[in-house]
Amino acid sequence: MPHFRHLFVAVVSSVLLIPPVFAGKLAIVIDDFGYRPQNENHILALPAAVSVAVLPNAPHAHEMATKAHQGGHEVLIHLPMAPLSKQPLEKDTLRPDMSSNEIDRIISDAVAKVPHAVGLNNHMGSAMTSSLFGMQKVMQGLSRYNLYFLDSMTIGNSQSMRAAAGTGVKVIKRKVFLDDTQNEADIRAQFNRAVALARRNGSAIAIGHPHPSTVRVLQQMIYNLPADITLVAPSSLLNEPQVDTSTPNQQPPAQTPQPTPRNPFKGVQLCKPKQPLEPVYAGRFFAVLSESIGQSALVKYLEHQWKGWGNKQS
Repeated sequence: MPHFRHLFVAVVSSVLLIPPVFAGKLAIVIDDFGYRPQNENHILALPAAVSVAVLPNAPHAHEMATKAHQGGHEVLIHLPMAPLSKQPLEKDTLRPDMSSNEIDRIISDAVAKVPHAVGLNNHMGSAMTSSLFGMQKVMQGLSRYNLYFLDSMTIGNSQSMRAAAGTGVKVIKRKVFLDDTQNEADIRAQFNRAVALARRNGSAIAIGHPHPSTVRVLQQMIYNLPADITLVAPSSLLNEPQVDTSTPNQQPPAQTPQPTPRNPFKGVQLCKPKQPLEPVYAGRFFAVLSESIGQSALVKYLEHQWKGWGNKQS
């Protein structure tokens, strides 16, 4: 009996020491699809678990979304949202001060332009995602299309999870940006960081872009993942525990300042008389006024009628 007990303890101890298979799930999403098919085709040649996010107004949006779907890749809409920094905004960029109808129109248009999309993530968007009022309108719009929201976390106090409450929209968060720089050593370091987070937390989402340097690193590292890490699509993480670390931001969205109307007379120089103007005396003023009234159509008509009446009486 003691021998059996020792054997049992030895077996249990050895099992506990064996690392679990697929301890971590890693999702990789490549943004900005639709502009550079030549680079993007290299991404589509990677395993199907690598997902893509397509800019709806990109010239090749429909083509690349369709091709990605046919290759088994998960497709997201990469929708522009207003940043905090002052810079020119792309067409149909979501802003916190937009009405619900305008946001619904933009989302509906994006769904039509990016076929097979099952989720949506933000392109830029620190001003939009940090606005509770703005994101509530976004989540209400997404709920009509059964799309999940991948928060790119371009700002720490994103309100996406808070805004999604009660809408049925599921929110997941980016953990690592792969290519803040296009240096391959930096990208490899970020890839390894994503792997470490997936191992520690059970899952992690990394976002990159179809830069040649990013493509080369992914081609090297995806096929050499550690045995305890499995590559998954973002939608497989929708039921993973999510922690909302934001604080409520209920500040009403600032109105976008309207441009000041142009003054058509600005810069026009007044013509100045060469000689001083002669004064106009009261007598002359009333004389001109009397002459003007006397020549008016109404007075002429009355005079004509008066003369006619006089002829009839005679």
